[in-house]
Amino acid sequence: MPLEAIQHVRRMRGGAQAHLMRCSDGNFYVVKFLNNPQHRRVLANEMIATRMAQLVGLPVPEGKVVVVDDWLIGHTSELSVQLEHSTIPCQAGLQFGSQYVVNPSEGQAFDHFPVETLGLVRNLETFAGILALDKWTGNTDRRQAAFWKTRRERNYTASFIDHGYCFNAGKWTFPDHPLQGVFASNEVYESISGWDSFEPWLSNIEQMSEAKVWEIAKSVPPEWYCGQTFELEKLVVELIARRTIVRPLIQNFRQSPRDPFPSWSRVS
Repeated sequence: MPLEAIQHVRRMRGGAQAHLMRCSDGNFYVVKFLNNPQHRRVLANEMIATRMAQLVGLPVPEGKVVVVDDWLIGHTSELSVQLEHSTIPCQAGLQFGSQYVVNPSEGQAFDHFPVETLGLVRNLETFAGILALDKWTGNTDRRQAAFWKTRRERNYTASFIDHGYCFNAGKWTFPDHPLQGVFASNEVYESISGWDSFEPWLSNIEQMSEAKVWEIAKSVPPEWYCGQTFELEKLVVELIARRTIVRPLIQNFRQSPRDPFPSWSRVS
């Protein structure tokens, strides 16, 4: 069952112009709207990529369908989309919500983290796994992460957010440029020393059943892809076929001028 948005908290940064909202389960969600400036398909991309990441075993926030009704939009002036020459209200209906990584009253989260303090992140090894997922899904944006901790903790946890540009955003194509879908800093990849560093995530991608991929796709509300079932089916077929090329795509990134894996022997 979809959640209901009950309170607007604040506007978030980013091209999709998402909003932080409190929902009917008491949790906070970063909500992307149907008429966001990027494309309504980014909602479908978020749902598909989030659920596949969960199956692969990666740390991603829970993704939910969130209902935002006309009354809340009409009584909340901040629920708007800022276009180049105008501002319009957010569109009511079924939206995508990504659970905020930590309750704002219980901890803190950052989407930018100084390279010098990455030693405080307890799960840096998972950046290898999300790289494999981003190559599989053809993410054409820079890899985004949220670094969070509760007030009692010293170390941070990385959670991977913002998957809207998987499948090349609204185009549903796979350009596969070596430097797309990667994190801005090489430091998160320093521990990668070979193919074993990508496990278990890479094998989980390669061995994911076709039935699971179809099941995830069928869970996406038709409004998020304008009911274009044939286009969704074509995407799924290609995604299933791409399980076999994730390693070559990682290898292309490895051999790029960026030289991202200093601990990986060049002769291996």
